[in-house]
Amino acid sequence: MLPFQFKVDIIEELEKILPSYQLTVPSFVIRELEGIKKTAKGKDKLAASIALKMVYSPRIKITDYPLKRGEKVDDALLRISKVLCTNDRELKKRARSKGITVVYLRQKRYMAVEGHSS
Repeated sequence: MLPFQFKVDIIEELEKILPSYQLTVPSFVIRELEGIKKTAKGKDKLAASIALKMVYSPRIKITDYPLKRGEKVDDALLRISKVLCTNDRELKKRARSKGITVVYLRQKRYMAVEGHSS
């Protein structure tokens, strides 16, 4: 929803601030987005649709990481991530406490990085 709402090209911005990283999305995130798109209404459905379109960009690699038995998506992201792009407050807090670099949209205009990203 963020790129649509605030007219920010998130992929381009991420490539600028993290040029040595390959942008990847785990397959379990795609499955979660597809589920949201099917069941949600309004803004959430639109946000999931936009996110799915972005994920299939040739500049993003989809990786097949399985969820562990009973594991939630956020927990799996924290398990596998070195750098995590999210605007979810609770997930950002949990990632920072684990030493994971967090990238997020700040002031509706630009991407910010917290933590070490080299």
